Amino acid sequence: MPRFYLDADLQVGQQLSLPDAVVRHVQVLRLNAGDAITLFNGKGGEYQATLNSVQKRDAQCLIEHCDQVSRETPLWLGLAQGISSGDKMEFTLQKGVEMGVSQFQPLAAGRSVVKLSGERADKRVARWQEIVISACEQSGRNTIPQVLPILTLNEWLAQPQQVDIRLILSPRGDRSLAELSAKPVRSWLMVGPEGGFSGLEEDAALAAGWTPLRLGPRILRTETAALAAVAAMQAVWGDYR
Repeated sequence: MPRFYLDADLQVGQQLSLPDAVVRHVQVLRLNAGDAITLFNGKGGEYQATLNSVQKRDAQCLIEHCDQVSRETPLWLGLAQGISSGDKMEFTLQKGVEMGVSQFQPLAAGRSVVKLSGERADKRVARWQEIVISACEQSGRNTIPQVLPILTLNEWLAQPQQVDIRLILSPRGDRSLAELSAKPVRSWLMVGPEGGFSGLEEDAALAAGWTPLRLGPRILRTETAALAAVAAMQAVWGDYR
């Protein structure tokens, strides 16, 4: 069933005129009056609705009932990702949502090819948030992970994180996930951009209490490394069982 995100309060029995962006999707999918759709607003649960009318620039629906369903993993997992170039960052965000990442922190690392600041940075973060929302529509998640404002690595390390474990992908890691600690409830994973973090950046992270993690003997691209690590953490501590 088609799923659409609405930044609005939703309630059963509500007659709703859908926003332009959703109307365009309805038309692309060639939906008609009488077709069922699912709506969610990121505040938990999803709403089952029926289209009452579909016109060129307008579509209306009736919300019929609410399902209080959650598809969130029991492992709260934040991903601090060094900004990568091209489509790699968008791919990491999209697949990270599908795999259960709870929050994203873009990092301006020394080896990040893309340099963002000011209004350009704000626009890119807004674009990344749109990608996250679209991935939630596709994957069935009813809670929207937040893409936080871009920080430098030092700014990020200076911020307190209320988590049980903080992992940084690094060639210095020599233990498996199962050997690191008891099952955490909240965790952060930090991954470098193309070329990884510099030695000084890794030193700073380790001095700040981050634990180095290595995923086997092979060198992984940044978008592969992040998703492989998320999958491994979900398999050991999350809901990939």
